[in-house]
Amino acid sequence: MVAGPLGAWVAREYEVVAEIPDLMPTGVTVADSGRVFVSIPRWGDDVPYTVAEVVDGKLVAFPDVEINRWSPQRAADTLVSVQSVIVDPAGSLWLLDTGSLAFAPSVEAGPKLVQVDLETGQVVRVVHPSAEAMTPTAYLNDVRFDLSRGEAGYAYLTDSQPEGALVVVDLASGESWSRLRGHRSTHAEDGFRAVVQGVVREGYAVGADGIALSADGERLYFCPLSSRRLYSIDTAALRDRELPEAEVAARVVDHGDKGSSDGLESDTDGAVYATAYEHSAVLKLAADGTWTTILHAPALLWPDTLSLAADGYLYVSVNQLPRTPLFNNGVDDRVPPYQIIRVPVHARPVRLGPTATRPTPAT
Repeated sequence: MVAGPLGAWVAREYEVVAEIPDLMPTGVTVADSGRVFVSIPRWGDDVPYTVAEVVDGKLVAFPDVEINRWSPQRAADTLVSVQSVIVDPAGSLWLLDTGSLAFAPSVEAGPKLVQVDLETGQVVRVVHPSAEAMTPTAYLNDVRFDLSRGEAGYAYLTDSQPEGALVVVDLASGESWSRLRGHRSTHAEDGFRAVVQGVVREGYAVGADGIALSADGERLYFCPLSSRRLYSIDTAALRDRELPEAEVAARVVDHGDKGSSDGLESDTDGAVYATAYEHSAVLKLAADGTWTTILHAPALLWPDTLSLAADGYLYVSVNQLPRTPLFNNGVDDRVPPYQIIRVPVHARPVRLGPTATRPTPAT
């Protein structure tokens, strides 16, 4: 890339995978077969389905319309409001249901992880968080899976309510617990102001949000949305339920300033990717500690979720979040369509499967 004059846009061409005229996506994930799935939380819009597959550039309810048809009487076995979708290392699609409508306290039995078989479209399992892992205002935001440890693996989730937390799920027992609740690494930064494309945004109070696993699964990277810091912790500390909270907190590493981020992702070369929502950009932290810009374009108002696919493309959801009524003093300034885009990064996704060997770097 030839450097332009100082202050010029550092841009890279990107491909538009889908333009969505009426539903605002947050999460995106890509199966190794190339199938693309998105989540559309119920934040006040008329959302007929909260999970969809992108088929020929259009959204199709997934796994079917019926499970997406939520009602208060069926919160346990229907989808209330899915924030994130992710394909696990074994190829299942997991739906992270916040159980919350427009960030209100969750409905009874609403918060859950739903596992779907991509071959059949059938629900395989529903995991409800344990009471000790939650608070009345918990908002489960994003999730990563390591199926190479324990009897059936572990899921790591972020709780993005202002006090913030990390939640660990033992997939063998279904039990879950929280760690680092209210710690500076998960807590929304006091007095935080976001400057999104030059506009000062007050009142952002979102705790732990972005999350990514290291290539060997030994570290978990995470960040509050209302912060500009990147943190990590060794996953063994999170899994050890006997370890005192103070000792868990002592193992948190502050990796310094990265700008403000929503989503995180990682690859088998040891890199961590981060959206930079104040700058309409996506950044990369290489294993050697150097930062570079992967994508930067003025049209990308609020890059949200990142998903690295097996084909070496990094997928990004772009959703104009600061213009939504919930984040814009009740005013809807969005200008559809919303987008799912992708950019080549020539890297491989972290897949810590049941018989995973430690990954080798991509060539």
